Amino acid sequence: MVVPELGPWRAAGPRVVRIAEAVRPRLASAVATVKPHVTRLTRAVRTGPAHLPRLPRPRTAGTWRYTAGAATAGLVLAAGVVTAAGPWDANGQRTAERDLAAAPERSGGADHGGTGTGTVAGALRPAPSAEPVLAALGGAGGAVDTGKAAPGARAVSDVLGPLLDTSALGGTHTAVVVDVTTGARLYDADGRKPLTPASTTKIATAVAALSALGPDHRLTTRAALEPDTRELVLVGGGDPTLTAHADSGGWASLRTLAAHTAEALGERGVREITLSYDTTLFTGPALHPIGVNDNLAPVSALAADEGRTDDSAGGPAARVDDPAADTAAKFAAFLKEDGITTTHPGPSKASTRAQTLATVTSPPLSSLVERMLTNSDNDIAEALARHTALASGEAAGFGGGAKAIATQLRALGLPLSGTAFHDGSGLDRADRLTADLLTGLLGKAADPRHPGLRPVLTGLPVAGFTGTLSDRYTDGAAGVVRAKTGTLTGVNTLAGTVVDTDGHLLAFAFLASGTKDPLQAQAALDATATALAACGCRS
Repeated sequence: MVVPELGPWRAAGPRVVRIAEAVRPRLASAVATVKPHVTRLTRAVRTGPAHLPRLPRPRTAGTWRYTAGAATAGLVLAAGVVTAAGPWDANGQRTAERDLAAAPERSGGADHGGTGTGTVAGALRPAPSAEPVLAALGGAGGAVDTGKAAPGARAVSDVLGPLLDTSALGGTHTAVVVDVTTGARLYDADGRKPLTPASTTKIATAVAALSALGPDHRLTTRAALEPDTRELVLVGGGDPTLTAHADSGGWASLRTLAAHTAEALGERGVREITLSYDTTLFTGPALHPIGVNDNLAPVSALAADEGRTDDSAGGPAARVDDPAADTAAKFAAFLKEDGITTTHPGPSKASTRAQTLATVTSPPLSSLVERMLTNSDNDIAEALARHTALASGEAAGFGGGAKAIATQLRALGLPLSGTAFHDGSGLDRADRLTADLLTGLLGKAADPRHPGLRPVLTGLPVAGFTGTLSDRYTDGAAGVVRAKTGTLTGVNTLAGTVVDTDGHLLAFAFLASGTKDPLQAQAALDATATALAACGCRS
């Protein structure tokens, strides 16, 4: 096992060469680390997914932390299976996966049955940037000729049909598989029948938000001083990743905003102020129709750490009743540490005459989308739905966000017949999506004509490594399947991409309703995706 030289890449153009030059030293180090595992992994690939070894996953301070070696081992496995599955596999996406897998792993998601409290928020790091992927895909057409025949519908049906025909998937299930390169529909079982999608709704939210705002859009939280009144207004910008923890992990820091604000006030000779907060960016009810729930805080334009009452960064956790008031109180405490005395904060609205003293901004929307999808973060999803509404001229509430998502997807020419959006997270059981739409969304994200949508692909959890798939596929298609999970009582869904053994990139969506045992249903869906990964399925 050796690191490839740069020669074969030079024909692809200077941009690919630059990426290869940047990646090669890190790959060399990773290869040295995982070399002992490669023989076992190669043998496992040849004998079938059922024989894949479990990769080592050391545990540190109660949090799963994948080592760079373990992560790279899985990615080398993926590369071995898909030598030319697509430009992002060779030049960007796998690098991003390795970086993310080597970072502290987070349990995530809101409706996936987790019982833990996640991880310390200070350890949370942004998802990998989509820039290397976008660079690699530029002008590449988004597809590589593998030299092998494309999969055929009959062969795919022979493999998937028996696996999906199981009582574990309840009374109703639908499924679609599409060849991303050609757009050919390889499998369709009631693909246009709308069912409850659960958290796979977030794929639609991600596509809509990126379409409306662009991958480089950032969200700003600011402190503004009203002239002549000494009223300082903390103005919420709807950033769901704003954090009050000392280690911000690259996310917008409330502590930093307070420090800069105190400095600006000091320069004006101001040491005492009236503090208020402005949440008027968002409108409508703050509470989701499901009511008070550990999976989602009341939605507010001003919230720190998603209103969590513990140090978790993902998964269910008790939330404060009023995230904005809680955030303002923390901001006041930080100001006090910096020598500024405040009144007890109350709600207000910044006037047009208010002078901005300090700001903090979120990472780009591409990173927010990746974090939302990887960890199935409902708070981010609902915030992005509202920002999509604002960009679309709709009211920034649950209804306006749902309407805006549909509007953006319709403008992209996606199939919306029978669909219904009621939120951005998929927690609302009245949501209805089709497998046809979900595969259409994934195909659109892979389309070279829409490079701004690529974070939808890079944000999907990686089987056996990241997010809501970190503990799944450890004995199956680890590193090869990338998919968004969805789980509600009686509902199990899975939608994502997989590379078959001939190197073809396939998009799939499986939705099941009326399931009785969520673990059995989950296992059935995982087995189906694994079989798709192991299938050459040529006509």
